[in-house]
Amino acid sequence: MYQGFYNLVSGMLTQNRDLNTISNNMVNIQTSGYKSDTMLARTFDEEMLIRTGTVSKGNPTELATSSKIVSAQRTYVDYTQGTLRETDSIYDFALNGNGFFCIRTPEGERYTRNGSFSVDENGYLILNELGQVLSEDNQPIQITSEEFNADGGDFRLDGETFATLKVVDFADYDQLHKEDNGLFSTNQAQIQAMDEIGGGETGILWKAVEKSNVNMVDEMTAMMSSQRALQSAAQVLKMYDQLLSKASTDIGRL
Repeated sequence: MYQGFYNLVSGMLTQNRDLNTISNNMVNIQTSGYKSDTMLARTFDEEMLIRTGTVSKGNPTELATSSKIVSAQRTYVDYTQGTLRETDSIYDFALNGNGFFCIRTPEGERYTRNGSFSVDENGYLILNELGQVLSEDNQPIQITSEEFNADGGDFRLDGETFATLKVVDFADYDQLHKEDNGLFSTNQAQIQAMDEIGGGETGILWKAVEKSNVNMVDEMTAMMSSQRALQSAAQVLKMYDQLLSKASTDIGRL
């Protein structure tokens, strides 16, 4: 019976963590370039149930495998590209294909799919006040005039190119660490961003942003399923508590 407490409580904790992941996805459905998370759970341990005799313990019979405590294994990030949406902002950019924009932050260089940029008081291109957007020469991009053209990621003013957006990719996305505000970090080497289908360079679209790849219908379905599992575990746990209370009070007096 005590094993049931461990199984039920671990299930509740796991479902609660799953609900937090789902809630975070739903909150960021309007965040440009956001990549949805999916929590994967696993059993902490498994145990073989064996039947033996009451007198002779020889020749045991294997009955079944019992799963033990459920725990969260990892959070999987879906890097599928979101829908591209045109905007009227001259500071918006979207990546059509693989790759990440590069942002200089106080913690070092970080990477993002969010191309909804702005400029600070000094005219430098920034991302949500998190850091400066980097050019191919690893320098911040300063906008001196709003009359520029940035088709293809090349910033041109009066026919002269003064900066090009730095876009990089990585060989193993499993080594990317997801941080707050849609940023990623990694220690692996940068490679040239390539288009997954055509084999050419990733396209940089001006006056456009990549929408979040969160599917609200899928998230609502997952949330209801997780909530029902959590409520069921809580009800059974309450029954366990009542049964133990009755055993300690009524049966204990016999």
